[in-house]
Amino acid sequence: MPRVDELVRGMNRAIGRSLPAVSVIARRNRDPFKILISTVLSLRTKDEVTAEASKRLFAIAHTPESLARTPVRVIEKAIYPVGFYKTKARTIRAISDRLIRAYESVVPDSIDELLTFKGVGRKTANLVVTLGYGKQGICVDTHVHRVSNRVGLVETSTPEQTEFALMEVLPQKYWIGYNELVVSFGQKVCKPISPHCSTCFFDGECPKIGVGKHR
Repeated sequence: MPRVDELVRGMNRAIGRSLPAVSVIARRNRDPFKILISTVLSLRTKDEVTAEASKRLFAIAHTPESLARTPVRVIEKAIYPVGFYKTKARTIRAISDRLIRAYESVVPDSIDELLTFKGVGRKTANLVVTLGYGKQGICVDTHVHRVSNRVGLVETSTPEQTEFALMEVLPQKYWIGYNELVVSFGQKVCKPISPHCSTCFFDGECPKIGVGKHR
């Protein structure tokens, strides 16, 4: 298993100031509602598209009340071309409606509670709880799952297994920031297909698990 501190320091150097779109939004105001909605928009969508779609949408409506009043067609136009934009427009309207009815417009700070919302999975729930409320947790998406297994930090089959396996090997001081670090590293260096191994700080030690072709 690689030395965690060295791995984290190396990835930090490699990504520079690069951050995922949702992390950028979260750092601006730590608004759990905006984090929730922007994460829903980010699913199967490129970062730059998520950032622009979130900006357009929040210029129109940025609270559960204002979003619940916004027609679905207006939401669709604002968030296009995010992946599955029509479905996501209905989803975020439904989330807003439920927050008003059942939670007095306050986003829950519990992963289990957030998972009861349609369209919210563990990735989204973890980002809301960690970035929005500062609670300890590790958000695992496809990048985090792939990179953590590829470098030999964990040996798991699913993102959910990776989340709990990482809790065993990562010091808590890294938990909240691990997602944005590894997502940026996975987008920039340790890509899904043909990763840039020759320029990676970890090339000499990395077991490259699951890697075929690399650069």
